[in-house]
Amino acid sequence: MPKKNFFHCRECGYCCHGETTVSLTPEDVERMAAYLKISIAVLKERYLREKDNVIQMRVVEGHCIFYNGGCTVHPAKPWRCTEWPLHPAILIDRDNFETIRASCPGIAKDISYEEFCKKLTALNRGGA
Repeated sequence: MPKKNFFHCRECGYCCHGETTVSLTPEDVERMAAYLKISIAVLKERYLREKDNVIQMRVVEGHCIFYNGGCTVHPAKPWRCTEWPLHPAILIDRDNFETIRASCPGIAKDISYEEFCKKLTALNRGGA
């Protein structure tokens, strides 16, 4: 059951907007630096922020620093970005699902909450 049957990222950028961004793993930082062909030190200096040992991408004018009409690091974007909006928390609350579906054009509009939950659960278990 491929992910595309119920979700396909449209790169609309809605999830890239806001006053915060996702936390980055060391692997995210390495992958992004390699993709941009810069050192990790330069990546951190130009594009990232760190507070309380949490590294995030900077926010510029209300959106992720890497958003410019689309994700400029899409092939190397952080794993949390690759998972959005397919976060396990969406399985807990139908209202969360409906809110996210209303704002995310990548979620199939004709899928029921129950079917979405089944497919996401299977995906999380490695079934997709």
